[in-house]
Amino acid sequence: MKKIILLLVLLVGFMSNAQSDKIYKHSGEVVDGKVKKVEEYTIVFVYEGEEAENTIGKYAIEKIVYGSSGREEEVTEKIVINSEKDWEKVVILEDKGYIAGLKKAGEVRGKTGLINFQTGNTGDKKAEKKLKMDAAKQGCAFILLTADKTTVGASSNSLGGSQAIKKGVAYKY
Repeated sequence: MKKIILLLVLLVGFMSNAQSDKIYKHSGEVVDGKVKKVEEYTIVFVYEGEEAENTIGKYAIEKIVYGSSGREEEVTEKIVINSEKDWEKVVILEDKGYIAGLKKAGEVRGKTGLINFQTGNTGDKKAEKKLKMDAAKQGCAFILLTADKTTVGASSNSLGGSQAIKKGVAYKY
């Protein structure tokens, strides 16, 4: 009789454990819990044994394995930044929700010179390139944009040129 009860307890424990979802992060961490919602840029889940909902950005997640069905859902591919030469892979994000689950590395900045012969759009692209290169130099694949300013004409400098300034915070896995 004791063996049957022990077997039933183990079986119920195994089945309840098999129901939890596994969230695999690009950092190597595995989160056990229950996925509640998969939204456009975020995933809402609860940790196993808890009720509070947590949100994590999809950029931090490699895949989800659903415990109830065993289905595997690929979420995002890992962006690998080896050097400043990989600056084109860097992703600029504009919402704080998208960085949940990523690690803050440092501030980054990109700007064009005060005296230049760039049009507004060209100067903006040049500032963005410098911003991404700064993040890539730190080994970061993501930037949360905190400031994006372009001044044109007399408000920019006495020569009537334009200047683009972009600031952000760099993040990695």
